[in-house]
Amino acid sequence: MSLKLNIKKNDTVLVIAGKDRGVRARVLRMLPREGKAIVERVNMIKKHTRPNPQQQVQGGILEREAPIRLSKLMVICPACNEPTRVGRSRQIDGVSIRVCKKCGAERLS
Repeated sequence: MSLKLNIKKNDTVLVIAGKDRGVRARVLRMLPREGKAIVERVNMIKKHTRPNPQQQVQGGILEREAPIRLSKLMVICPACNEPTRVGRSRQIDGVSIRVCKKCGAERLS
């Protein structure tokens, strides 16, 4: 089963809830089965890693992005530069595209 998600990899999004509220950032990775995304410099956590010389891992405390729920993100339209909801429109050839609900711009990517 494939889900039609409103947010895709490399979209610019606005965080609308949580400790990073108001931050605009780029989506690095999508986790559709979990309903989450990894967003650049958002929801940072500290991960304690053990040194492993065989894999050239130094060890220590690393800061990295944790997944954030898709319901806390809003796509920013590249045409109007506003956070917007995403609609879907079908072209003449039958291909479904994403459309900005505010300005009507097609191809949100």
